[in-house]
Amino acid sequence: MDSNDTLWRYISRNSAFYVMLIPGVLYFLVFKYAPLLGSIIAFQDYDIYKGFAHSEWVGFRWFWEFFTFPQFQRLLWNTIVISFYQLIFAFPAPIVIALLLNELRHVVFKRTVQTIVYLPHFLSWVIVGGFAYMLLSPRIGLVNQWIMGFGQEPVLFLQDPAYTRGLIVASGIWKEMGWSAIVFLAALSGISPSLYEAAKIDGAGRWKQLLHITLPGLLPVIMLLLLLKIGHILDLGFEQIYVFLNPMTFETADVIDTYTVRIGLTKNQYSLTTAIGLFKSVVGFLLLIVANRLSRSATGEGLY
Repeated sequence: MDSNDTLWRYISRNSAFYVMLIPGVLYFLVFKYAPLLGSIIAFQDYDIYKGFAHSEWVGFRWFWEFFTFPQFQRLLWNTIVISFYQLIFAFPAPIVIALLLNELRHVVFKRTVQTIVYLPHFLSWVIVGGFAYMLLSPRIGLVNQWIMGFGQEPVLFLQDPAYTRGLIVASGIWKEMGWSAIVFLAALSGISPSLYEAAKIDGAGRWKQLLHITLPGLLPVIMLLLLLKIGHILDLGFEQIYVFLNPMTFETADVIDTYTVRIGLTKNQYSLTTAIGLFKSVVGFLLLIVANRLSRSATGEGLY
């Protein structure tokens, strides 16, 4: 029998599943792949009135302009440093929360704690910035009120560049660690209880069960999310950074994303911003390939 006949028989037998796939495929085609065609304006002096077809081609001019921008090194360095801090401190936070929640046996207390740590995810970054102001403001901030209560001078947490990166990372941990823990809790629920029972019979305590059962069971999910995070190492987002950005903190907090929004919205430099976005995508793709190969050779786990 022809292989094509076999394929069509298989598709006809599972036609309901293929019909269910159609909305997802259309979503990716329309909102993910079709917009990729717009990347050509990174190589044009794009004019919205002339469109793609009639805008002048300029090659790599915008890439060169970005790389020779006087503040390029500062933007790239700030982006990499903050992303590195997030990998070191923010990425493990939901894993720790998931492990702690998994140890709770009182159902009502466990669900209460889960609800409390999930809630910040649903707050906008504007609200989070407002909370930070109420806590850290030199005039009305609760933390500075305590500091002045001990006879000390107020600390300019929100204006001192030395604190800005820490505030960005800490606010991200507080806002997202509970929500991100859901994935790890789901992975924990997939570990067979019989493994823990066998370990108890062999005399393994909670610590050894964690090291030899829980963490190896979580490793595939951890590596998957870590690789995805590495692929987006230059994507810090705009809102989180912007709420902590002011003229005094530009030195340590101005990143590629904030610069892109500034020149894109205020100066209408669509080709330059597209070139920056394409640069970030290429770097992320290359890092993902390298990290995936290292992960496969070291742990046997990877994206593909």
